Amino acid sequence: MTIIELTPPAVEPLTPVEIRAHLRLDTEEEDALLSALAVVAREHLERETGLVLATGDFRFCLDDWPADGIVTIPRGPIRVVTAVTVYDGDGEPQAVDLEGHLLDGQARPARLWLRDVPQPGRAMNGIEVEFSAGFGESGADVPETLKRAMLLHVAAMFACRGVVAVDAQPAVVPPGYDRLIAPFCRRGL
Repeated sequence: MTIIELTPPAVEPLTPVEIRAHLRLDTEEEDALLSALAVVAREHLERETGLVLATGDFRFCLDDWPADGIVTIPRGPIRVVTAVTVYDGDGEPQAVDLEGHLLDGQARPARLWLRDVPQPGRAMNGIEVEFSAGFGESGADVPETLKRAMLLHVAAMFACRGVVAVDAQPAVVPPGYDRLIAPFCRRGL
């Protein structure tokens, strides 16, 4: 199972203005750093929770159809499934008809059922599901609790900016961060 990001989010959930207000910064001198730290905080939170905060497009690759016929997609919330492709033994793509499909994009993980599916001929990644996921097109669509967790995380990384380079972040996760994101995390046995 592989997930490929096709288009990154057009906007980040946190703006430099929101971050400056949280950090009580009066100037825009650090905006480039703040924006970079906001990306790190978003990516970390998405890895921890399996959520997509700002809408983007993805491709999910599977080797074979699940026995129960329900494809579980570990990212969400899924807004729409745009295409499903199955590859035959020669590597030729075949589009799967999306007519009558069922999508529970809000489930964790999201679930997709398709009416008629051909069997893949490739041993690996013979099935591709393309979808759009995320809470919305702007930071205003992201739950405030998650934005608060990101602000705490950016503040902690900003405090360590001279010690840890941006590309080596996240080196610090602040106290309280785990409690804020816990309701959004999927826990396995």
